[in-house]
Amino acid sequence: MSAEELRGGASAAAGAQGARLVLATHNQGKLRELRELLRGQVPGLDVDTQVVDAAAAGAPDVVESGVTFAENSLLKARAVAEATGLVAIADDSGLAVDVLGGAPGIFSARWAGRHGDDEANLQLLLAQLSDVPDAHRGAAFVCAAALAVPDTGGLRGREVVEYGQLEGFLLREPRGDGGFGYDPILQPVGEDRSCAELTSPEKNAISHRGKAFRALLPAIVEALDRP
Repeated sequence: MSAEELRGGASAAAGAQGARLVLATHNQGKLRELRELLRGQVPGLDVDTQVVDAAAAGAPDVVESGVTFAENSLLKARAVAEATGLVAIADDSGLAVDVLGGAPGIFSARWAGRHGDDEANLQLLLAQLSDVPDAHRGAAFVCAAALAVPDTGGLRGREVVEYGQLEGFLLREPRGDGGFGYDPILQPVGEDRSCAELTSPEKNAISHRGKAFRALLPAIVEALDRP
């Protein structure tokens, strides 16, 4: 299928739903967070029907071939905006460990070799840090959130990237049943609980992704406010 056919088919699918903004993900948790962030921010925007994920918009999967969080988030946002003709946003995030020089970083989701195996990733990291003293177990969740406006939009081709970070330190064993990924072993600064022990509202208020999307919010509102 050509790029023009893909774009046309995806645009038709999105248009049929009245979509105005697409989040380049298939993660429903991320979509819920974005909808709550945008609720009431853009006059006339029905976040429950007009803010959709990549699947609903008919957007293609995008290979994350960048070497930074910003590059990967822009790759996804740019490709989805082009394919759908809609304003698109995307994020790329991961865990940066001080004593590992910022690793796993962009490889966080496949640190143990298989993409998305949270338990294997977590256990491998704990094993690698088993002899690191508590004073040197600093780490942070890092997120880059990107916005891309299609060439047909009112802000033709505009791209914006914002960042968020949640600093903490790594526990020696998992705690808590909430969240995903490395949440059970990162304890945020000023907290006595891991990210996996926080409630969803508590985590969203301080999370790296929440901070990045909130920083991106003015650009999102401006893009959606244009014809």
